[in-house]
Amino acid sequence: MAIEKKLQTPSTKPFLRWAGGKKWLLKELDKYVDINNYNSYHEPFIGGGAVYFHLSPRKAIISDSNKELIETYKVIQNNPEEVIKHIKSFERSKEFYYFVRNKKYSNEFEEAARFIYLNQMSFNGLYRVNTNGEYNVPYGYREKYHFDYDNLLRVSLLLKNTVITHQDFEHSILNIKTNDLVFLDPPYTVTHNSNGFIHYNKKLFSLDDQYKLSDTIKKIKNIGAYYILTNAAHQTIREIFENGDKMYEIDRASLIGGKNAIRGNYAELILTNIIK
Repeated sequence: MAIEKKLQTPSTKPFLRWAGGKKWLLKELDKYVDINNYNSYHEPFIGGGAVYFHLSPRKAIISDSNKELIETYKVIQNNPEEVIKHIKSFERSKEFYYFVRNKKYSNEFEEAARFIYLNQMSFNGLYRVNTNGEYNVPYGYREKYHFDYDNLLRVSLLLKNTVITHQDFEHSILNIKTNDLVFLDPPYTVTHNSNGFIHYNKKLFSLDDQYKLSDTIKKIKNIGAYYILTNAAHQTIREIFENGDKMYEIDRASLIGGKNAIRGNYAELILTNIIK
């Protein structure tokens, strides 16, 4: 495997909050896998990109099925200053939050600024739309929050060396080559690891999607590439993805709910064909 070094320092951080984000995983990765040696990096469920920003790869392809998310990444890649200008014009208040949430903007810079602003000011950083495709997450009590504009500029520099595409995970394997590294983090919740897991996750990532993802992993391995998969520690998931590769169960704390949230311990899985 060719040695791939970081492009940026670890100070480049995600610019979005994202439900199900993998910030918790960063301190665990080195315990279980050697992630220093690979060619290109791929992440088909980019979301907030915690692992991507942590690794800061010189060559990467990131993608997601969320078009608004991907368009925001692209705009930040090309012109972060223009986006920053619009974010700075947005007030930090409940009233203005709902004004922005209900407004349609005329250009890509304003739309990207809107996406970031709503993400940062919303309840728990959720992304949710109604049946009409309209963002409908309530305000999240973050009037004192300060956006990290310097980080947004560092994000843009890292993205200059990254191909950003709007596609589903099944199509992402078309770009994968031998000795590449693929990080797979499908949408799922860990708050129903036992009772109700399959029903609760149906709208996030269905059981059929999980089987398709298992087939995608087989194709990644046939190409001669490496993968890391995170998923819920549920017996059905274990059965779907059992393929002789390494499987680790990680217990972690999870914040449930919002203003009066409580923490509980939940288990997640790390699966990989990388041998440490």
